[in-house]
Amino acid sequence: MIKVKNLTKKFGQTISLDNVSVEFNKNDYIALMGANGAGKTTLIRSILGYYHPTSGEVSINGLNPIKHRMKILENISFVPQLPPPIKLSINELLKYISVSANVDIDLIKHYCNEMKLDITQNINKSFFSLSGGMKQKLLIAISLAKKSDIIIYDEPTANLDPKARDDFYKLLKQNEDDKLLLFITHRKEEVEQIVNREIYMDMGKIISDDII
Repeated sequence: MIKVKNLTKKFGQTISLDNVSVEFNKNDYIALMGANGAGKTTLIRSILGYYHPTSGEVSINGLNPIKHRMKILENISFVPQLPPPIKLSINELLKYISVSANVDIDLIKHYCNEMKLDITQNINKSFFSLSGGMKQKLLIAISLAKKSDIIIYDEPTANLDPKARDDFYKLLKQNEDDKLLLFITHRKEEVEQIVNREIYMDMGKIISDDII
């Protein structure tokens, strides 16, 4: 599904990715780990087409994520570590996602309920005004409702309390068939019951890639 070949990304004289080659395939449930500055986020942003490679290439189902970004993003759900500063109301946001990404609003509400987020009570509130935990729950609900082939989570439980984390991982276990699931995480113990592959990065390189 995702092929990264000899990918290097520099910011000025700083090498963030150093000749990285890796493949992520369907039914891979991956924990991507490493210290801050290891290159994890740069790798993900390169996959999503946010960054142009200094050299090397990325392809997703055979397509270039920069040249075919809109097509590729149709099949990817991404939940960032820091929720974006969206100023729309929840109602406006749901309608926008429904139209732009063909996502069932009722299914989003279902996953919100599973995450113990009362979306009806908050429907007219601005997304920006929600607590960090509420934002994260809504973004997770959207990611699941989109039914994407590829789901990427960047520290998805950072703003969640322990019960919400349990709800989140329970939902993932119920929805893990025939997709690629990629976690950027510092909490190996949280995802070890879900992932079947662990990748460690350091200094812009992949230093281990283990099937578990």
